[in-house]
Amino acid sequence: MIKPTDIKLHQASHILEVVFSDGKTFNLPVEYLRVNSPSAEVQGHGPGQEVLQFGKQDVNITQIEMIGNYAIQPFFDDNHDTGIFSWETLYELGENYEENWKNYLQRLKDAGKQRPEPKHGN
Repeated sequence: MIKPTDIKLHQASHILEVVFSDGKTFNLPVEYLRVNSPSAEVQGHGPGQEVLQFGKQDVNITQIEMIGNYAIQPFFDDNHDTGIFSWETLYELGENYEENWKNYLQRLKDAGKQRPEPKHGN
C-alpha cells in the first residue's frame, strides 16, 4: 500500500504538498481539495447527488488531523470539516489532477458559475 511519507501545508500559497512512498510528490491546491472533498456534503449520498462547490478559490486549511494510519481530516476555513481523505483518495487526486480540474471548470461553466481569480495568486 502506498502511503505518504511527508505532508506539508503551505498556507501562504494554499498548497498541500504530499510525498508518497513510491517517490511521487503532489502539490494539491486547497481549493481543489475542498471542491473534491469526499464528504457527503460534496459527494452526496449516491451517484448523481454530487453538490457543485463554487466560490472556494480563496479557501485555506486551518489544521489537519491524522485519522489512524490511513487518512487525514483537513479543517477548511469556510467551516467545512467533514471530509476524510484516505491515502488512496489523496493519491488519486494527485494522479488525476489535470483531468479532475478540467472537469470541475467545465462543470462550473455548464452551471453558469464564474470562478474569480484567487486573491492569494494561485
